[in-house]
Amino acid sequence: MNFGETIEAVKNGDKRACRSGWNGKKMFIYVEKGKTIPFKVLRDPIRTWLGGDMIVLPHFNMRTAQGTIVVGWLASQTDMLATDWQLIDS
Repeated sequence: MNFGETIEAVKNGDKRACRSGWNGKKMFIYVEKGKTIPFKVLRDPIRTWLGGDMIVLPHFNMRTAQGTIVVGWLASQTDMLATDWQLIDS
């Protein structure tokens, strides 16, 4: 698959994708759907800064080979031009 096809398949939030060319095992990208975090559960100083609920917009995340999550993953030029994208069942 190419990058455009991958984005379309992943963006509704029920699929994950990876590249066959990625060296790390179990690496994948996925969409984190937007949400609202209520003011009452936020800690200071975030409460003070926001003054209300925190609205988190939808974004792409990546699970790394080390098992950590990259919040707000951005595709590289190589990723955008690659045609080795694959879908992973959620």
